Amino acid sequence: MSKGVLLVNLGSPDSTDPKDVKKYLGEFLMDPRVIDVPLWARTLLVKGIILNTRPKKSAAAYQKIWWEEGSPLIVLSERLQKKVAAQTELPVGLAMRYGSMNIKDGLQALHDQGVTEVLIIPLYPQFAMATTETILVLAEELRAKHFPSMQLTDLPAFYNQEAYINVLSDSIAEKIKGLDYEHLLFSYHGVPERHIRKSDVTKSHCTIDGSCCKAANTPAHEFCYRHQCYETTRQVADRLQLKEGTYSTSFQSRLGFDPWLQPYTDRTIERMGKEGIKKMAIVTPAFVSDCLETLEEIAMEGEEIFHEVGGKEFTTIPCINDRDDWAALLGEWINTWATSNTVVA
Repeated sequence: MSKGVLLVNLGSPDSTDPKDVKKYLGEFLMDPRVIDVPLWARTLLVKGIILNTRPKKSAAAYQKIWWEEGSPLIVLSERLQKKVAAQTELPVGLAMRYGSMNIKDGLQALHDQGVTEVLIIPLYPQFAMATTETILVLAEELRAKHFPSMQLTDLPAFYNQEAYINVLSDSIAEKIKGLDYEHLLFSYHGVPERHIRKSDVTKSHCTIDGSCCKAANTPAHEFCYRHQCYETTRQVADRLQLKEGTYSTSFQSRLGFDPWLQPYTDRTIERMGKEGIKKMAIVTPAFVSDCLETLEEIAMEGEEIFHEVGGKEFTTIPCINDRDDWAALLGEWINTWATSNTVVA
């Protein structure tokens, strides 16, 4: 059986033209695992309201961060793919959950190379309905419909893998070395609280009050995004020997009026500035590639908020992107799977 790998990231509009942004947002927001309400309500919200108001604003935001080569997320993902491909003899493809570089084309390209068994690698350290799950569900649907003889295996969430924590910690340490910061904020992408409860495989564990995320040895943690975010922070803090009180966790990018995971990043930045913090650094460990949410929402909007309330120095730590040690680690995981059929878990 011939093996291959498909790296999968979020995706991006084809350009900063509002028409392309609208097309991308439509696909993204109509995903039932992103906005998990009945189809009629999702259609009314997305096509009746959001797509009539948000594309121009989002297009303007993309224009602020767009690179000459194209979308930062796409460019960085392509760079990572090339580096990972150099670490293994297996074919390594790249796809996006949303947008033109789709998963069907990614699987087709591997199929055309004779690949019959694919390791799907969602480029998300933590599991969530709106990220990992939607990738795996779509990949399986496409396999059943178009590639029935193909077998799919997936790399589980790797938020607590020591080797990954080392890569992430090293990337942070390199940026804050010699930096006289007062607080390091770990900002993760937010999700509605109901997503956390829906992902609770026990259907009885989740309370979102802090205690359940700290409980030991519970099956719910395998699919609990909130727990996995806080655990990422804890392990990095231990690795970097951060002092209690000098770091914290928050969640960004909320949408709508339903309760989302708290504390919110923008309000946390504002509060810290008002409380007298003058120098802060911020890292976004839910993303492996810098994108709109890191380059514009955090590095631009976040810094503006901080300065408006009296903050002085705001340092944004890049994602791990196409770091050599990150590409080497992915290559190591891939080669382990290739020789032993064992995936990191």
